[in-house]
Amino acid sequence: MIVRGVLSVAIFFSSTTFAFVLPRSHSHPVTSKRFSSSSDTADSTKLETDVKNLKRVLAREYATFFNPMETQYYAKDVSFTDPMTSLSGVESYQNNVDMLASRTLMGKILFSDAGIVLHNVSGGEISEDGKTIGDIQTRWTLRLTAKILPWKPTARFSGISVYKVKPDPSSSTGVTIKHQTDYWDSINIVPNTGGEYATVDKGIAIKDFLDQLSPGGFQAQSAAPELPYQLLRRGDGYEVRRYPSFTGAQLPYRRRDEGFGSLGAFTKGMNALSPALMEVQKDDISDKYMMWPLTFAPPGETEPPMNKDALENAGQGQWRTMKVKVNPARVVAVREFSDASMEPVVRKADRELREFLERDGLKTAENTENMVRFAQYDAIFSMGKRRGEVWIDLSDDGHPFN
Repeated sequence: MIVRGVLSVAIFFSSTTFAFVLPRSHSHPVTSKRFSSSSDTADSTKLETDVKNLKRVLAREYATFFNPMETQYYAKDVSFTDPMTSLSGVESYQNNVDMLASRTLMGKILFSDAGIVLHNVSGGEISEDGKTIGDIQTRWTLRLTAKILPWKPTARFSGISVYKVKPDPSSSTGVTIKHQTDYWDSINIVPNTGGEYATVDKGIAIKDFLDQLSPGGFQAQSAAPELPYQLLRRGDGYEVRRYPSFTGAQLPYRRRDEGFGSLGAFTKGMNALSPALMEVQKDDISDKYMMWPLTFAPPGETEPPMNKDALENAGQGQWRTMKVKVNPARVVAVREFSDASMEPVVRKADRELREFLERDGLKTAENTENMVRFAQYDAIFSMGKRRGEVWIDLSDDGHPFN
């Protein structure tokens, strides 16, 4: 019965997942012909304005979780396709979105904490003859909690959506959405294509969803509240996250238990955060460093607040090797592992992550190949399933989330 109930949740949810495919061809921007009439130029200018308005509408719909959905921009017979299902008609789509957002009775029973974050909107170039509009693409991250299950798991998806749009001079909007296709980063990125997307069997999509709803078992106790981040991609074997600028107490160490002990004593009363971040150079000769995050930049700010006690004590007396380091905001690729953070485990995870990034067309930042950075979230001698990760910074031009 649990399996049947979970599958029902998957079917309900599938109609509301927002993903999209990267277009494989690109339209050219509008260029004026030497002998074009003034009416043609006026029509092209109006169409450009209408497309810009549509992109703003899409951004607004995502920001409000489609409440309201601006149905005047959608064709009555608009069709929607995602990795698990397809449907047609504005009313069908809106009903499923409202259920996912717990705005219907069924939605209130099944889900909670649903939300979608829009990362960017692109595309919509107009052809030279002004008769066709290139695909509009949105990139997003979606989450929801299946509260109908006793352990209340949270499922997360990231992907792109491609909107097929046509000029519609007879409508008040000037343009109309005819079709939307959704793709997930976790299953639809084609290996070694630079990040292109393609359809897969629906069974793969259902399994991807159900795997996220499975009980996680006994988890090791977290050492502290976690440094916040924004999930940009839930990929196949890795995640991409955006971290805010943060400060951390850092020291060189030889044994990890000694590093934990020293940082625990130094940060007593400072409300340090997790994870503990370790950096190890690949030459095995240089010092190893451990850092505990202390403060982070709040939303809308670029600089984190400084902890006065940490600044006053670092570098003094018994803390002469301790430093307070300011870490800039960054986009980080992450691969999780559950075994103890021993050197073979960490280095294997690092190698695998680099292979996944190359496979999916993501580029690492300079000099990251010379070190291994890994994170430990649980207390050093805790029991249960551990949570460890390897982190690799991505270059500013090495990912699509700018």
